[in-house]
Amino acid sequence: MKVEMQNPSVNVSRLKTKIGDWVIVAICVVIMLICLLPMINLLARSLSKTEFLIKHEVFLIPKGFNLSAYSTVLGDPKYIKAFGWTAFLTLVCTFLSLLMSTLCAYPLIFPALKGRKFFNAIITVTMFFNAGTIPNYLLMQNLKLLDNPLVLIIPGCLSVYNMIILRSFFYGIPDSLREAAEMDGASYWTILWNVYIPLSKPVLATLALFYAVGRWNGYSDALLYMKKEQFYPLQLLLYNILQNINQVEVTTQEGFSTPGLQESLKAAIVMFSTVPILCIYPGLQKYFIQGVTIGAVKE
Repeated sequence: MKVEMQNPSVNVSRLKTKIGDWVIVAICVVIMLICLLPMINLLARSLSKTEFLIKHEVFLIPKGFNLSAYSTVLGDPKYIKAFGWTAFLTLVCTFLSLLMSTLCAYPLIFPALKGRKFFNAIITVTMFFNAGTIPNYLLMQNLKLLDNPLVLIIPGCLSVYNMIILRSFFYGIPDSLREAAEMDGASYWTILWNVYIPLSKPVLATLALFYAVGRWNGYSDALLYMKKEQFYPLQLLLYNILQNINQVEVTTQEGFSTPGLQESLKAAIVMFSTVPILCIYPGLQKYFIQGVTIGAVKE
């Protein structure tokens, strides 16, 4: 009967591996809690009654379940209209941004393109140098885009950083695929549509998420260039609500202020503007890590 002798060094190595795995799991759990607890706290505050908020007794569990804050936010039709307008704006801007990024990145991968290095340099320079707020405002004024819904779409339809990620991903696609398509008589547009686009779904999904989140959360461009309230995106509308709430807190000194309700409104506003865009993440999660890592490491 043979007795197998285990190597002590192997057991120590396995033990170290298990300890390392548990350390990584613990770190991930801590990071998850850091990200999750503030959202749970906001949800609890938005669903709690005024008296418990005034006493600072609400942390993770709502006390005195109350939907008055959400009824206040959703009771006015302008909030629903702003929500629909922002969703439409996000879809349009995301599609146009992906289109512009693709049309800009695709030609830059061809060595035969004359002036390719010059174009790459000029495009990259725009990441580091910006004219500033006043020149941009004057430019929008000269283009007659002030108070025009297009001012929320055109200026931000291309991100150089995201375009570089897409271009780097295109670089990683083997040239042999493109050359085989060229030998079969495929045009540049056919190669883009039938070769590069299908292989670039992970990075395109990732960039779509970047563009969608950026547009959904954007309000500074509307704050600067838009005066027509019917074209206010959701974030600017909610920003104005928060400003009005803060003004009430400061100016009302004779018993008319309800700080608990105001705190509940603030939490409800944040939840109202954050939850919809969070719902997009699960659908794009499988593409997210792959798109970022592959598109960012190759040049």
